[in-house]
Amino acid sequence: MTQPKRVALAYSGGLDTSVIIPWLKEQYGCQVVAVVADVGQGDDFDEVRTKAQRSGADAVEVVDVRRQFVTDYIFPALRADAIYEGRYLLGTSLARPLIARVQVEAALEEGCDALAHGCTGKGNDQVRFELAYQALAPHLMVIAPWREWTLGSREEEIEYARARGVPVPVTKEKPYSMDQNLWHLSFESGILEDPWAEPPRGMHRLTVDPEDAPEAGAYVEIGFERGVPVSVDGRSLDPVALVSTLNRLAGAHGVGRVDIVENRLVGMKSRGVYETPGGTVLAEAHHHLETITLDRDTQHYKALVAPKYAELVYNGLWYSPLRRALDAFVTATQETVTGTVRVKLFKGAATVVGRRASACSASRPKCSPRSIRSSSGISRRACEVRPIESRSKRGVEQR
Repeated sequence: MTQPKRVALAYSGGLDTSVIIPWLKEQYGCQVVAVVADVGQGDDFDEVRTKAQRSGADAVEVVDVRRQFVTDYIFPALRADAIYEGRYLLGTSLARPLIARVQVEAALEEGCDALAHGCTGKGNDQVRFELAYQALAPHLMVIAPWREWTLGSREEEIEYARARGVPVPVTKEKPYSMDQNLWHLSFESGILEDPWAEPPRGMHRLTVDPEDAPEAGAYVEIGFERGVPVSVDGRSLDPVALVSTLNRLAGAHGVGRVDIVENRLVGMKSRGVYETPGGTVLAEAHHHLETITLDRDTQHYKALVAPKYAELVYNGLWYSPLRRALDAFVTATQETVTGTVRVKLFKGAATVVGRRASACSASRPKCSPRSIRSSSGISRRACEVRPIESRSKRGVEQR
């Protein structure tokens, strides 16, 4: 096997990837470039950079891709109504292909000949990263330390780190693992592996307990243009600010908690607890806007496509030809999806209570007054698709 000379590592600042830095240098005698993608996880990146350097990294790249995460990954999935197994809004699944892209771009700029990640051998993420690598840079060698090294426990990792001067956690380990980005916060493993065990009170961070949410509900209006959310309560916001604002508003009312057992790509079932406050509101609002802006056949067929789109994303096939082809279909369907949706937030629920399409976007089948005669001689009315006139043009107040 060819020995790599310079490896780009997808670095998070956690114990696993910090230990991987000296392990790579010892195992392969190579240089290591730690690559950090800011997808809204809220870390102190100066601290992360320092930790990577103290762990032995020869170079550290920190790249802010929050806006790209929203516009190029989250919003396309939102427009596709992509929800895995009807519950999971794909927060982690959407971030991984972007992190891999950032890593590959850094590797090529830094002259690396290999890529490495800190995913375990039993999860979906190893597949997501490596499929992205194959799509973007198939010529680069891939190293997956968790499938090679003999470190078998957190205690062994800490001992390995201390022996090499790598900073180790000083806080007590949480009884579950977490992954956060701008779209969601996920919890899994540990005490959550028992599907009968209720998540401990105080675990959630983005949402208040619905029981403790305000007794009075709140209303929020979301504006869309061609299926893309562009405003909150009439105020235009950039994509990152829009998602952040809805996370705060919806989280304050306990909206966005999901507790599911999902079917993993690698053949096992896994319990995941997710907080996606802003995403829950956006998904509900977008779906309801489509009900008044898409014709029946398009709406029904799009509902068939959505689960497949979600499955492709979940399974790490973001860069696949089929996902791109489905995106082209989705884009065509969104030409008319422009308007405003009003959502009530109340004790964990996001309920659409109003939807209004822009006058130029709404359409529905209408029958023409003329008739045609079939080959059998029976007269029937001919149906045409015509734009709905704005109610305001007809002097009718929109509600």
